[in-house]
Amino acid sequence: MGVDLGDLLQRKKIEIKDLSGRWVAVDAFNTLYQFLSIIRQRDGTPLMDSQGRVTSHLSGLLYRTANLIESGVKLAFVFDGKPPLLKAGTLAERSEVREKAEAAWKEAQAAGEDGFKYAQASSRLNSEILEDGRRLIQAMGLPVIQAPSEGEAQAAHMAAKGDVDWVASQDYDSLLFGAPQVVRNLAITGKRKLPKKNIYVDVEPEVIRLQEGLEILGISRKQLVEIGILCGTDYNSGLKRVGPKTALKLIREKGDLESVLAGQVEQIDGYQEIRNLFLCPEVSDSYEIKIKKPSVDDIISFLVEERDFDAERVEKTAKRLEEVYRRGQSTLDRWF
Repeated sequence: MGVDLGDLLQRKKIEIKDLSGRWVAVDAFNTLYQFLSIIRQRDGTPLMDSQGRVTSHLSGLLYRTANLIESGVKLAFVFDGKPPLLKAGTLAERSEVREKAEAAWKEAQAAGEDGFKYAQASSRLNSEILEDGRRLIQAMGLPVIQAPSEGEAQAAHMAAKGDVDWVASQDYDSLLFGAPQVVRNLAITGKRKLPKKNIYVDVEPEVIRLQEGLEILGISRKQLVEIGILCGTDYNSGLKRVGPKTALKLIREKGDLESVLAGQVEQIDGYQEIRNLFLCPEVSDSYEIKIKKPSVDDIISFLVEERDFDAERVEKTAKRLEEVYRRGQSTLDRWF
């Protein structure tokens, strides 16, 4: 999802403890999708309750988030609003890809073959999954921010204002939207199996600092956005055979997107609107970033009584959250 600028921007490994005491705005859609994709049974089937409702995302959200909070990370989850009209084509393509992956998964299952990669690619978020995620986050006492449009744009806006310290997302779009600092792999840190291989690798958090990256590349943020447009974004397909390094070379040589396209037979329709969407996205200042006391009863009621989670494990995790909150309040009380 999004534009891949990984070949251009410098990424640095960090430890979770380096984020302790810091506010991190989490791209909720991106994070829930990761949990839904990764947390599955051996045959690729997602975790489900007795009524067949998917619970993979809830499992990841509770246990992974609890670990981060215990490490001192303060999380605010940002949910997408209405997608821009320019994104309609991409959304339709993704839907088609998921449908094909689901069909391939079923074929693999019928043939007794490993279809895990197809199962992962078939992952889809619906309104029920998103609402369940929102409900659990609020029960955990964490802020939920509703973006008017793109969640990554809203998170970047909050970071640029200084209301949060980091934006957490796997995509690089957050940087195009102006996030000063982005942390990747926050929700999927740990051992991960490489596709088609019986090999496991360590996935560690890594950070990208926008200004540092721009200085190294010798470009402006506007030019970075233009590089993204040349490669292809969620809003356009980009030029054929133009990747990040070629796009960087073209922008450095010509100076701006207009000058690059002037020498191309192939054009990018509506590139001005796409560029403006990244540089001046629709965002809101109506949000509150504040941690509230977790509701142990609500967490248990939702996950155990409604979604068949293990009672002992959920209760233990919920009380861990409550203890972290209590310690934090005690610290504040000593200051006032």
